[in-house]
Amino acid sequence: MNHIILLISLFVITTFVAPAQSKTVAITYKTETNIPYRSGENMDQYMNDRCKLDVYYPENENNFTTVVWFHGGGLTAGEKSIPERLKNQRLAVVAVNYRLSPKVKSPAFIDDAAAAVAWVIKNISKYGGEPEKIIVSGHSAGGYLACMIGLDKHYLAAYGIDANSIQKLVPFSGQMITHFVIRKEREIPDTQPVIDEFAPLYHVRADAPPLYLITGDRELEMLGRYEENAYMCRMMTLSGHKKTTLYELDGFNHGGMAEPAFDLLLKIVK
Repeated sequence: MNHIILLISLFVITTFVAPAQSKTVAITYKTETNIPYRSGENMDQYMNDRCKLDVYYPENENNFTTVVWFHGGGLTAGEKSIPERLKNQRLAVVAVNYRLSPKVKSPAFIDDAAAAVAWVIKNISKYGGEPEKIIVSGHSAGGYLACMIGLDKHYLAAYGIDANSIQKLVPFSGQMITHFVIRKEREIPDTQPVIDEFAPLYHVRADAPPLYLITGDRELEMLGRYEENAYMCRMMTLSGHKKTTLYELDGFNHGGMAEPAFDLLLKIVK
C-alpha cells in the first residue's frame, strides 16, 4: 500500500511541479550577408559584385520554411534587403541581388534568379531549413522573376533543380506579360503588350507549384498590372492548374501594396 502511495506522489510531483520549472527557449535570429551564389571561371567583376544574397534565419529552430525574396526596381535598380515584416516569424528569409539592365541584357537577370533559388535549395539545410519548404516571392520586377523561374522550368533545370520542388510562388504585383525592360531592348513601347518566352503567361501549365498572385487596386496599379494578373489566373485555371489564387488589395497603389501583401504572404506561408 505504501508503495502505491509513493508512486502516486511521484506522479503528482512530476506532472504538476516539473512543467512549472521548465522555461521556454526564446528564438534567436542571425543574418549572414553577401554570400556569393555563383562561382566559376566565367565570373566577371559585375557578377562578383551583384550575385550575392543575405540569409536571415532562426538559429535554434529546425526544418523551417524559407522565403526567397527578390527586390523590385524595374530590373534596372534596387538592392537586396530583408523585409522587416518577415522578421521574427519563425522562418528564414533570403534576400537576393541580381544583375541589372542596361549593364546586362535579358535573360541574365532571370538566370541569376534561378541560380540564387538553386543555391538556397541546395544549401538551406546547412542553416537548419527544409529544402522542400521554399517559397519564392518578390515585388514588381522581383515578382516577375519569381514567376519566370517557377513556371519556365528550363532556368532551374540548368542548375539541376526541378522548378516543381518550389513549395509556393507568391509574386507581389509581378508583370505577367513580357517585361517592359525586355520590350525596351527591342524598341517596343510600354503600351504594346507582348507575350513570348519572356512572359510568365507564356508558360502556364497545370503542374506548376501553387501560385498566389497579389496586386494593388486595379484603378491605382501601373500599366494594367491587375489585368495581367487576372488573365494569368484565368489561363492557369483553364490549363488545369488547381492552386492559382488572385488577390486585389483595394485602395493600394503599385508601391503601397507591398506592406499589406506581406501580411497576406505570412498567412500563405502558414
